[in-house]
Amino acid sequence: MRVLCSLLLLCLSFAAHAQQPREEVVLGLSQNRVSITADFDGSEILIFGAIKRETAIPKQPLEVIVTIAGPSEPLIVRRKDKRFGIWVNTDANQIDSAPSYYAVATSGPFNDVLRHTEDLRHKVSIARAIRSVGAPAEIGDSRAFTRALIRIRQDNSLFQLLEGAVEVDQQTLFRTSIALPANLTEGPYETRIFLTRGGHVISQFETEIDVYKVGLERFLYNLSRSQPLIYGLLSLAIAIAAGWGASAAFRMLRQG
Repeated sequence: MRVLCSLLLLCLSFAAHAQQPREEVVLGLSQNRVSITADFDGSEILIFGAIKRETAIPKQPLEVIVTIAGPSEPLIVRRKDKRFGIWVNTDANQIDSAPSYYAVATSGPFNDVLRHTEDLRHKVSIARAIRSVGAPAEIGDSRAFTRALIRIRQDNSLFQLLEGAVEVDQQTLFRTSIALPANLTEGPYETRIFLTRGGHVISQFETEIDVYKVGLERFLYNLSRSQPLIYGLLSLAIAIAAGWGASAAFRMLRQG
């Protein structure tokens, strides 16, 4: 009986070891915290790492995918149409969840480094990162709203597809640089690294980059959430003071 139990434990240990990936990511970040100040105009994250192996390098080329996703939120996308000479909102579709920022960097063309089935499983592409379950019956093409959201956020550098931006050296070292725009949402930014061969994911690593407001930006943000009335009065006072100061400056210039 003891021999049978020992053999069973040995088989379970062997099966668990066989399921472990033979290639794993050892990751490095140039910074794991981004501070948003009053004069913040964007940042750049350098992501680099190495592949740890227990076996020889396979002949099939290794590909690397890096994704950075900002906090997700529900939102409403509206369609505008021209009626009687003016633009008005006609249709609206609820997006259940969309990242406030999303970047995908790959070591080659996206469709070559990741198969469609793997994209469905891991939700790597920009379109898969957006979740929209249903749409009103009167809307015929709900995907058009998702495409519009992607187009708008790409124009604002909030969605990025960076094909070929990841450099892989000797099938062991990799690095890429991803730009973060100035209009970032505060919160944790999920960072994922995928190793693929033949379009299949063979290993995955996850970490986070913290993005937080500091200084005056932090004070105003907290004030707007905890004391909205005081925040509104303070904003009004600042606007009045700025207008009065500009008016006084113009009077002085005219008199001079």
